[in-house]
Amino acid sequence: MKSPLLKINHLKKVYHDKDGEIDAVLDVTLDIYDKEFLVIVGPSGCGKSTILSILANLEPKSSGDIEVRKKNLVMGYMLQKDSLFPWLTILDNCLIGLKVTKSLTEESKNRVIELLDTYGLKEFKNKYPDSLSGGMRQRVG
Repeated sequence: MKSPLLKINHLKKVYHDKDGEIDAVLDVTLDIYDKEFLVIVGPSGCGKSTILSILANLEPKSSGDIEVRKKNLVMGYMLQKDSLFPWLTILDNCLIGLKVTKSLTEESKNRVIELLDTYGLKEFKNKYPDSLSGGMRQRVG
């Protein structure tokens, strides 16, 4: 039998505000396996994004266990709202991480332009985020 890459046991997240506690996630237990496609479905406010934020270490869990069973496991997470800078062009938004880390080279810039082409965005590289559709903005993000 296959062993899971990631085990989540009795995950709970509670938010506190002036009126008391809000249970965002209650007792979520699941195993995630290699090459598995997992979908979390539920109504607005049921904790889907909270679970992903906890797994991505963007916020702490209140209780429960998360066991990563694969060394150097990499997870991707696309936020609901893009975080593009409206005053930067699409290309400059894509290059911002390389600029901040001082690792922008002509080769890396050309690679980013290739990726924009791959994702159908090359012709928009000199446009600004407000000229793109929501899906296009997500691809840039």
